[in-house]
Amino acid sequence: MILIDPPAWPAWNRIWSHLVSDESYEELHAFAKAAGIPARGFDRDHYDVPSDRYDDLIAAGAVPVSSKELVRRLIASGLRHRKRPPIE
Repeated sequence: MILIDPPAWPAWNRIWSHLVSDESYEELHAFAKAAGIPARGFDRDHYDVPSDRYDDLIAAGAVPVSSKELVRRLIASGLRHRKRPPIE
């Protein structure tokens, strides 16, 4: 299932949502491609999408969930990739 959290993450003078799959990266990449989300928006385990795309992505089939629920489902799916710790 494709999930999206509410726009809440400020960066680059915009507010962003996260788009994930709780099933596979293949499902996520296929959805993103069909929705016209550029590949450069992919970050380890999710796509960053601007707030102006939120309603369109829900209309295309993404299920809105809280940010907490999105992370919980991503971890439960085994698809969560955390940032690597800095090399000392």
